[in-house]
Amino acid sequence: MLQYIPNLLSVLRILLVPPLLVLLLQGQYDWAFVVFALAGFTDGLDGFLARRYNWHTELGGLLDPVADKLLMVSMFVALAVAKLVPLALALLVIGRDVLIVTGLAVYRVLIGPVQAKASWVSKINTAVLLLFVLAVISDAGFSFPPPGVVIFFGAVVIVTTIISGLDYVREGVLRARAHYTGGG
Repeated sequence: MLQYIPNLLSVLRILLVPPLLVLLLQGQYDWAFVVFALAGFTDGLDGFLARRYNWHTELGGLLDPVADKLLMVSMFVALAVAKLVPLALALLVIGRDVLIVTGLAVYRVLIGPVQAKASWVSKINTAVLLLFVLAVISDAGFSFPPPGVVIFFGAVVIVTTIISGLDYVREGVLRARAHYTGGG
């Protein structure tokens, strides 16, 4: 029974998205900060528990990335609508996720099932995205951190998002090449 705790945390993260969107769009940034911090905490905790106690499930392998993508795409849409982040930055982050999901779908159709595993670059990107969103919401709600910190994290988001997206493309091409040349 305990092995399902990470799955429940992923479901909780998904369930936090609608109230978080409402809070953001109503300008209740203080509460949005708290709810987003909780969502980010569940992301870290579910991964820790799954690794630490080997509580991996097939459902969890699906739920966790879906929860992550839903949370981040929703946040960047809401932050762009609220004019808290530039539209171009939101489109970059959302575009990376669309690229990943589309690439996985194409791979599955053309080649077959794929075991998608987050690379270390992607994990860094996720951590930076979480910190950036927290900084943006905190700046809007509490005027902290200083704008320079938010701008710095925004620049790091751009770099890690591009590198992570390219890393997924590279990995997909290598897997496809290995499949078609008999190496996989």
